Amino acid sequence: MTDVVEAADAGGAPMLLSVNVGMPKDVSWQGRTVHTGVWKHPVSGPQMVRRLNIDGDGQGDTAGHGGEQRAVFVYQIGSYRHWERHFGRDDLTYGWFGENLTVDGLPDDEVCIGDRYRIGEAEFEVTQPRVTCYRVGLRTGEPELPALLVGHHRPGFYMRVLGEGRIEAGDRIVKTRTGPHALTVADTDALLYLPGRDPAKLRTATLIPALSPGWQESFRDLVAADAGTGTVQAPPAWTGFRPLRVADVVRETDAVSSIHLAAPDGSPLPPARAGQHLTLRVPALGPPAPVRSYSLSAAPGADGYRISVKHEPQGTVSGYLTDRLRPGAVLDVAAPRGEFVLDHGTAPVLLLSAGIGLTPVLAMLHELAARRSGREVWWIHGDRGPREHPLAAEARDLLAALPHAHERVFWSRATDAERRRGHAEPGRLTGAALAALGVPVAADAYVCGPASFMTDIPQALAALGVEPARIHTELFGALPPVTPGVVGRVTRAPHPPPGPAGTGPLVTFARSGLSTPFPTGTGSVLELADACDVPSRWSCRTGVCHTCVTPLLSGDVTYAPDPLEPPPDGQVLICCARPATDVVLDM
Repeated sequence: MTDVVEAADAGGAPMLLSVNVGMPKDVSWQGRTVHTGVWKHPVSGPQMVRRLNIDGDGQGDTAGHGGEQRAVFVYQIGSYRHWERHFGRDDLTYGWFGENLTVDGLPDDEVCIGDRYRIGEAEFEVTQPRVTCYRVGLRTGEPELPALLVGHHRPGFYMRVLGEGRIEAGDRIVKTRTGPHALTVADTDALLYLPGRDPAKLRTATLIPALSPGWQESFRDLVAADAGTGTVQAPPAWTGFRPLRVADVVRETDAVSSIHLAAPDGSPLPPARAGQHLTLRVPALGPPAPVRSYSLSAAPGADGYRISVKHEPQGTVSGYLTDRLRPGAVLDVAAPRGEFVLDHGTAPVLLLSAGIGLTPVLAMLHELAARRSGREVWWIHGDRGPREHPLAAEARDLLAALPHAHERVFWSRATDAERRRGHAEPGRLTGAALAALGVPVAADAYVCGPASFMTDIPQALAALGVEPARIHTELFGALPPVTPGVVGRVTRAPHPPPGPAGTGPLVTFARSGLSTPFPTGTGSVLELADACDVPSRWSCRTGVCHTCVTPLLSGDVTYAPDPLEPPPDGQVLICCARPATDVVLDM
């Protein structure tokens, strides 16, 4: 690179040093296959820049890279020199950071969102900083680099293509317009990823038209949270687990029992929100005591809590709770948690469930009835038949108290006579059946049920015209993983990690029903989850992006490295966390 850099420096004006392209390819990483386009290589001669790409270039994960707002990625030779000094390396070549354009000039602390530049025949507009991602660490062999790019204020930036045309190394870069509000790339990056945000700059960021929509939405959420008008998760009512007494066990069907919980001293329990869940630890089945989560099924704010549990085949914990648990027993219980909660708006409400998935939406129905809500409420439930349908009479009584309620029930294995008595439709509640009901599309929808139901019904709602942001879902088991770029993933049931048993603190993945000692030599809780095939969510893997933020139900962790911004109380960043004590995680 030296000769080209010296020639560029001599002129003083910003210059395009290299055009770099590369098509996505599969790369082996930590026993997985990652499909990525981060490997770029220089190309000589004129190159055609088009609206979405440079000829010969591609992105492997278009959810985080590419598209109109991220057509071209730019990185500066000044930052190359910085990282050469930082890492003590002299082997960096153009494209090493996954950039399409290596440039001399245009530093991140001077270029502003909305600035426009002409390079050769093409014209560009700056739209956002780099999306922090583990793949740049994979490409460079420096896994901590995603955090360092943010911490050192050298992220690089994306541009959209305003005018297509040919460009080539050696072209001068001419600024044609200055973006409004003078918010630099470095400041924009820091606003999203670093603590100590300037409220005025946050508001400014929402006013820049050129800023990509995803970043605009993130900044609007931060402004709303700062003003106290956004959706902010309240801290848990208590930390860790506390003992609660079983006040009653009520058989609802052959397979479902409702368990009523109260404080041992009879004092009121903190209120919960309709749709939240409790996580239980069952000492009678330990050690280690298994941990499971169950949705609240009754009105929040009552003297106690109620959950309704289905005895699953081969379910040791559900079998104990439904068949062997007796009043007076004590369970360890974490505070109500969860973001699947009823919105307090005025739009119609669609409560859609199948099987035992009715429990959280039944709690929502309780809340609507307690308020004597005037909202249009649709109760839509699918089950096998009247003997399997728990709490059906209770739901019907609640609906009768609402002035604008509709009930639609589907029984797939009932007789015609049973369906007539229960006012039920034949067959399963599917997307096609839902489409025939004529539900209002300007509605807030809440969906809970088995996995296939959770795939079919949200898709059907969106096809009917319900806004995706108004379709809320709740899964009883582990959440769907977020593993950008990983392909060919084989889904397996969670299991202890391979090799000798660990000797560290006990790590419990509550949703996955797995407890295992932390192994010697494991770097983070996320790496342990990976080894156990516990579904996880991550992107940067260095404590920057907060994609991996997970509720910490009990215990303490330490961090290595320290995250750039600590998570909220009661949450943990699993990508850089290690257990300091036994921990229970909601994953």
